[in-house]
This record gives sequence, structure tokens and C-alpha cells, in this order.
Amino acid sequence: MANDTLIDTDVRRSPAQHLAAQMDAASVAGRVSLREIAFTTQISLRSAPGGAAHAALSAATGVGLPATVGQVAGDVSGTAVLWLGPDEFLATSPENAELAGALAAALGDEPGQVVDLSANRSVLELEGPDAPLVLRKSCPADLHPRAFGVNQAITTSLANIPVLLWRTGETSWRIFPRASFTEHTVHWLIDAMAEFAVPPVA
Repeated sequence: MANDTLIDTDVRRSPAQHLAAQMDAASVAGRVSLREIAFTTQISLRSAPGGAAHAALSAATGVGLPATVGQVAGDVSGTAVLWLGPDEFLATSPENAELAGALAAALGDEPGQVVDLSANRSVLELEGPDAPLVLRKSCPADLHPRAFGVNQAITTSLANIPVLLWRTGETSWRIFPRASFTEHTVHWLIDAMAEFAVPPVA
């Protein structure tokens, strides 16, 4: 007799899925919040500026490739490309199973690289007016708006581990730790947020 039991075929688990309740509990309305942006598409791109591969990948992203440190082509609402080095970039997008294939097809046989790294890093979003104060507890980068503007991204460190840090809005930041460091990063951020749950002394 056939077994009619329905089986959940979606077995994916994001790196911070088991920490969602803790992140929600640590968030402080109107001050700072933390959540995971699960299953973000992340594609590593390598191409030398000025070459045919660079031009092809630039066109295929739909937003171009950034030209210098800190620049981001596109924005958080769709496909964005973060500058990692003179010939290295990270294309990100809300979950998009077709992006890697489209970029690989555009590269063709030209010298370069297109690698799907979606499982390599987790993506955490820290948001609120006190978010910079949380980050400054362990991030050595200058986070002042005149040095780190909206839609800029850099490689830096947080909680003693390397991360990509992307300022996506006036009060919002995305943090990209390696997947294996996600739990450490989340616990550090939760601890750093704790003071903001205490009402200020009048």
C-alpha cells in the first residue's frame, strides 16, 4: 500500500535560523534590531578591468561593476555588486537561482571567474539609530557618515573575525560573516545590543 504521508522536501537551514528567536528578543523597538536575511544569492566574480570579460560581466549584472574601494553598484532592493578588490567583486541579490548561470553564460570562454558562494557567508541585518554604536564596540572601521556613506561596503572585522560590512541605508547595515562564524557573530551582536534595552536614566 502506498504511503500517502506528505514529506517536507525543503530541508534547507540557514546559518542563523536557530537563532531567530534570540535575535528578535534582543531587538529594541526604535533603537536597534537584528535579523538574518536568509538564502541571499552571493556570486563571486573575477575579471580584469578593461577586458572583454569585465565588460561582459558588467553588462550581465544589470547594474555594472564598481570601480574602486567601497563602491557598490546597484542597491539592496535588487542585484548589487560589492567591490572586494581591483578585479574581485561580490554580486548579491534576494534569492535568485538564475543569477549564477546568467553571469557564467555572459563570461563564456573569456578569462575570469563566476562562482556561486551563497552558502559561504551568512547575511545579518542590523538596523536602527543605535546600530553604529553597536558596531563601534568591535569594528575598527570609521563608521561616520562622511567616511562611510550609504550604499558603501568594505572588508573589515567585527568581534575579531573578518566580515563584509555594507551600509544599506541611513540606519541599516548588512554584515557578511563566514557561515561557520555566524553563531559567534550573532551572540556577540546580541550581547552588544543588551545595553539599549535598559531605559536611559533621567
